[in-house]
Amino acid sequence: MSSMDDGRIGGAATARYARKKETILAAATAILNRQGVRGMTLADVAAQVGLNTTSVTYYYRKKDDLAAACFMRGLERLEAMVDEAAAQGSPADRIVKFLDLYLDLHRGVRLGEATPLTSFAEVKALKEPVRGSVVEAFNNLFRRVRGFFDDPSLAHLDKRQRNARAHLLMEQVFWSGRWLRRYDVEDYGRVRDRMGDILLNGLPADGRAWAPRPLPDPTPLSEDGLEWRETFLVAATRLINQRGYRGASVEEISAALNVTKGSFYHHHDDKDALVAECFERTFTVTRRSQLDARALGADSWTQLASTAAGLTSYQLSEHGPLLRASSLGALPEPLRGDMADGYMRGWQRFASIISDGIADGSIRPIDPSIAAHMINSMLNAAASLPTWVPGLDGEEAAELFARPLLTGVLG
Repeated sequence: MSSMDDGRIGGAATARYARKKETILAAATAILNRQGVRGMTLADVAAQVGLNTTSVTYYYRKKDDLAAACFMRGLERLEAMVDEAAAQGSPADRIVKFLDLYLDLHRGVRLGEATPLTSFAEVKALKEPVRGSVVEAFNNLFRRVRGFFDDPSLAHLDKRQRNARAHLLMEQVFWSGRWLRRYDVEDYGRVRDRMGDILLNGLPADGRAWAPRPLPDPTPLSEDGLEWRETFLVAATRLINQRGYRGASVEEISAALNVTKGSFYHHHDDKDALVAECFERTFTVTRRSQLDARALGADSWTQLASTAAGLTSYQLSEHGPLLRASSLGALPEPLRGDMADGYMRGWQRFASIISDGIADGSIRPIDPSIAAHMINSMLNAAASLPTWVPGLDGEEAAELFARPLLTGVLG
């Protein structure tokens, strides 16, 4: 056999290896997005691609190695989008291009022409040292997105403001994947235009100032003798937000709450029951804030600004945060459907306030449905804002995070 034949065989083997590796990554990403890092197993991935577990370990020795590779591949794809968007001439053009590229990818996923991106909500569930490498790569991506706001026209924005806006933009893009499925792919161009318009120009009609009013504390009142329930649910919510639904075990939740495992089961049938109660508390807080805003006797823009600012502040209060919606995907049916309905009711109330504002002239004509999804996204992301802007209090969070979304990120 000639050396040329050897080269062709070697090249073919390398190509087969690369194709199989990509197949494994695609299968693992799908499982990772459904079940999280803790829920994914090498055996599940192997079964998905028609291999045995030992064959998968030839490519990735440990589950965390495979999960980290999924995250890194997703980051590589996002970096390509960010770099293309960053080449645009103005901050506004960069933002719209980033939206366009992400929605184009999502369109390809829906049509079966592209593999999904990995959900980054589970990065903290990775073990060291691979977690550190993924976090560092994500931080580098964040800095590139923050660079969208590096422009002489935005010299008035300090580093904290640019950090907050970068976090807001990234979360709007990531979160859109959860509600874009409600639209046909033929509508994605319209969705991009509406999202870009809201991000750049905000919601208020001309002459309407950002002047949110204080609202009553929306924390649910406990029955006499059950005051401990609030402390219990807040601690559980914080742990689940930090580690994900599957990453927060009953043992870890019990330890965080300073109760025994037996005591935990005395109060809850299982972890699903606890998560459902945390979600119900989140829905109650959101609903009370929205209804209190409606009762202000003010125009709809003031109502919207007040509840958005109030809920953003609440995320950083002693009673915060609210449970992130990313935990929904790991819940079993029909519980998942019931909790998703709870989120949709909150979304619908935001959309109704916006529709009323368009009618009363305090909010300019925009898409109420898309705007309500974007407000929900902002509120979910507010819980992790201190990661990017340390040392915040609730009032600062509302100013740095809720205000830019509602009045325009370049303002």
